[in-house]
Amino acid sequence: MTNDDLVLDDPVGQSLGGRHAHLARRVGRASTYLTEVATFSSVSADPSPEDWDDLADLLGPGAFADMFNCPAVAPSSWEPVFSLEGRQMIWPGDGLPAQQCAESDTHVVELGTEDVPDMLDLVARTKPGPFWPRTRELGTYLGVRVDGVLVAMAGERLRPPGWTEISAVCTAVDARGQGHAARLVNALATRIVARGERPFLHVAEANTGAIALYERLGFKTRRPVTFRGFRTP
Repeated sequence: MTNDDLVLDDPVGQSLGGRHAHLARRVGRASTYLTEVATFSSVSADPSPEDWDDLADLLGPGAFADMFNCPAVAPSSWEPVFSLEGRQMIWPGDGLPAQQCAESDTHVVELGTEDVPDMLDLVARTKPGPFWPRTRELGTYLGVRVDGVLVAMAGERLRPPGWTEISAVCTAVDARGQGHAARLVNALATRIVARGERPFLHVAEANTGAIALYERLGFKTRRPVTFRGFRTP
């Protein structure tokens, strides 16, 4: 690891305290996203019992606390909901992806507010991870339409300083094997690098197909992570 990637150790907190501050709710040093944007929550890097109490107050009693890959361990009074092993991957260089995507030649389109119903439908059918009615507000989302039907998409999610996460990479079952995911990830990575940032992403360790795809596109594993969710007391 280098100093410029240390912000990736706490991508949720770094995003909520920076470029996503306008989408945040806060109590003390605890923060979370606005409802329908994202479920991710954050406490300070070295949380005190008061910080956890603040997050519980922010979320409410018996609420879901999606701590993503927060390194801090929640108090014993918080009920574990899930734990999933994964990895964080980064684009290793400053150059553009080797296989750049000519968006106008591949039916890649930028998705807007009017596309949200189709985006939610595709997510419901493919289950790439958390995606809510206002998740599109986190960054740019691109999609592929065939005969007007949205068959694939990917977009920008967490945005710690100097970095942008690529997320919600998904393709309808009947449209797989045509390179849509690779084209969308390349298109996003090209945009991110062109504005002076670096792409990164998260993937479940069990999703070996996605890991192989990202490695072919040039992404490298930065570190293993554990995704955790809890229920507040």
